[in-house]
Amino acid sequence: MEKILLFFMQGIPEVMGIVAFGLALARVPLRWGIIAVAGTSLTIIIYAIRSVQITFGIHTVAAIVLLAVFIIKTTRTIPKYSFVAALASLTTLIALELIIEKLFLFITKLDQQVFVSNYLLWKLVGLPQAILMILFAVIISKYTAPDSDAWRI
Repeated sequence: MEKILLFFMQGIPEVMGIVAFGLALARVPLRWGIIAVAGTSLTIIIYAIRSVQITFGIHTVAAIVLLAVFIIKTTRTIPKYSFVAALASLTTLIALELIIEKLFLFITKLDQQVFVSNYLLWKLVGLPQAILMILFAVIISKYTAPDSDAWRI
């Protein structure tokens, strides 16, 4: 039960950051109520996919597709830009995960196996990337002048 709570504690802000970043790249104004609902819903779906014994990484592909479909269905963004925004958002998250994890391991001199086996520590180290994704989304949204008529809902 503790692992599930930790997954959602870190996962919901992270996926909210992914959604917000994707919307900002698609030049859609950030509406945090919708982003919170979408982030929570996608986190639940991603958790369900990860819980099924299928090929590792399928949840990432599913996240890209689900985010693109969300952007397509809820905004006036064309499908091509929706998929590009979704892919760029997940790619940015992956890069942040790599940088933050490597930096943490370098600073703490902790063995990677010890780090990965400590689920609480692993999830806590993931929180900064969630915060950075949200911060990047706000910055992008501020400097790219979102289309005020982009939302369908």
